[in-house]
Amino acid sequence: MSPAAGDAHDEAFARAKHAGHQGTGQTMSRRDRHAESDTAERPHGGGRLRRYFLAGIVVTAPIAITLYVAWWFIAFVDDLVLRFVPPAYHPDQYLPFSIPGAGLIVVVIGITLIGAFAAGLVGRELVRLGEGIVARMPVLRSIYAALKQIFETVLTQGSQSFREVVLIEYPRRGLWSLAFITGTTGGEIQRLTKARMVNVFVPTTPNPTSGFLLFVPETEIVRLAMTVEEGVKLVISGGLITPPDAADPEARAPAVPRVTE
Repeated sequence: MSPAAGDAHDEAFARAKHAGHQGTGQTMSRRDRHAESDTAERPHGGGRLRRYFLAGIVVTAPIAITLYVAWWFIAFVDDLVLRFVPPAYHPDQYLPFSIPGAGLIVVVIGITLIGAFAAGLVGRELVRLGEGIVARMPVLRSIYAALKQIFETVLTQGSQSFREVVLIEYPRRGLWSLAFITGTTGGEIQRLTKARMVNVFVPTTPNPTSGFLLFVPETEIVRLAMTVEEGVKLVISGGLITPPDAADPEARAPAVPRVTE
């Protein structure tokens, strides 16, 4: 073999060896990148415990707060009602343990008995007599009349008040506000307007008991499929709790806290 041919052979061998090392390096670097990505995606022990802890809060916090509020309300009613019950009739006098909710049961039974009595002939006459006395009092008659009308409107079975959640363009065109239909406009307001009007209540956030009463043409409201309870949650949370779309059946499925491994 001539020297020139030997040099060419050595040079080709060197290039092939260098290409092999380079391919091996690229393969190793590719494997390292995959290993780093897997390590980054897989949470460490501390991150996994943190996600478990947050999932536990999501599950237990609503239940704990609900039970606490219910227990507080029952204790408040018991303490308020049992003050007017003679000690001899307290359940604690006959049982070795206290019965939470005894005062609340007394209130429910008492209200039911009053309603049954007021539905009778004698009860209606007594109610009419009491209302006549209240009607002669300058300040109390206005308060009583307004409260009675509100309770009759809200609690009547055939009432449609606060049964529908709607959207209206308020306070200007292009801005939408959540509102509740409280009834159909009547009287002088409907007579002086050309379109068929609807009474809507626009609540404020986060206190939905305050708000604005608006008279809106029926053609300018957008009725929503969400329930009144979902609408109230949306208002109280300031938009943090968004009800699922009723048109999407899968969105109505209950959400389960999920922990990524």
